[in-house]
Amino acid sequence: MKPFKLILALGLGVLLAGCASIEPPSRNAPFTQDRPVRLLVETSSEQASLGEFVFEEAQPSYRVEKINVIVPKSLLVSEANRYYPSGDIVWREDPPGDRHAQVAAIFEDAMARGAAKVQGDVPIIIDIQVLRFHALTEKTRYTVGGIHSIKFGLSIRSAETGLLLEERRVVQADLVGYGGQRAITAERQGQTQKVRITAHLAHVIEKELSDPEGFINPKLGMIQVLNNRF
Repeated sequence: MKPFKLILALGLGVLLAGCASIEPPSRNAPFTQDRPVRLLVETSSEQASLGEFVFEEAQPSYRVEKINVIVPKSLLVSEANRYYPSGDIVWREDPPGDRHAQVAAIFEDAMARGAAKVQGDVPIIIDIQVLRFHALTEKTRYTVGGIHSIKFGLSIRSAETGLLLEERRVVQADLVGYGGQRAITAERQGQTQKVRITAHLAHVIEKELSDPEGFINPKLGMIQVLNNRF
């Protein structure tokens, strides 16, 4: 009987020693660098899909009820026939006269055309203030060409309350100005400066009213950079 009891006691001792080596629950374990840690964000299919999800910006849904265009008399007009005359307004394609009124007419026509393509649900009023309208002089147009440097302020208001629906912003809307033979050929095809600028501004306002990113001014080289410094 004694050998049997001895064997039984030894077996129980080994079993208890094995139980003592069992790892305690992880919630009670201290944090160590050599211990694997499960992160909250892992590569499960559900979590990966959430991580890759992109929220789309809401598309504007405007309908233009009224357009106000202002060309401040404080904008300086230049009639100098130089490659790059100073001034805020440089415009030669209309006969000599009130350049502020001529520029206003171009904007009114362009804004109406562009706005007509935006047929959403929210009735709005757009206020346009011209800040710069620098087309090409005769000397520039029939030689090297250049950049039509155009800048205006834009406000979008509710037609029902008159309150702003977006922050006021400045829109830079530059366009390549043809020069030399290219300008002559364009004119023969009916693509005068006025025609091209009007179509361009119509596209600009359409983008501003329908695209969350608005109109993105193209990069047109060093002349554009110099123009926009002033």
